[in-house]
Amino acid sequence: MKRCVLLLAALSVAAVAGCATPAMRQPDSSPQEAAAARYAHPGPSAITLYTMINNRSGAGAHSSMMISAPSQRVIFDPAGSVRAKGVPEIQDVLYGITPAVADFYERAHARESFRVRIQRIDVPPQVAERAIALAQSHGAVGQAQCTQATSGVLRQLPGFGALRQTWFPNTLADQMATLPGVTERVLREDDADDKTLAVAQFETGAAQPRP
Repeated sequence: MKRCVLLLAALSVAAVAGCATPAMRQPDSSPQEAAAARYAHPGPSAITLYTMINNRSGAGAHSSMMISAPSQRVIFDPAGSVRAKGVPEIQDVLYGITPAVADFYERAHARESFRVRIQRIDVPPQVAERAIALAQSHGAVGQAQCTQATSGVLRQLPGFGALRQTWFPNTLADQMATLPGVTERVLREDDADDKTLAVAQFETGAAQPRP
């Protein structure tokens, strides 16, 4: 019974913070659109875990991850609700993650009611490529199953086998923090909770990059 109550609470919080309801889902982009948007970020291959946390309760509300590999940089955003024109999405994988898109994605989730815990770890190139392949093959994720999906992908990677699959974003983030080489920062902003405003600003070019 306690587990059911916790999951129902997670559903209600997730709908506000980051997880999309079925009615919010948009049609997939085409493979051609994803290929045309491909962006490979210079520097070491890395995985960045995003955890959206309610500022009032401290409860985790959403999990996702950015994967930077030699071939391209993507975001696996299972059941995510932040989608924008010019950022192709296929089965919960976002393509074309340039620095501007990465900045927009982080800031769209950091609202007056939510902060973003951002944990990055450098990985061998083959591990990053494997992470992208697993994310692409996972398929679209149901509402409130974002952390199950994210942790399920991570624990299949070399070096991440100690992570347990979990429903709870904070639990996954705390596990991630124990891995050697993880760096961490927290993003806080005071924008209104309506993420559609951030999406509209990005799409019109009105968003201001962080200093």
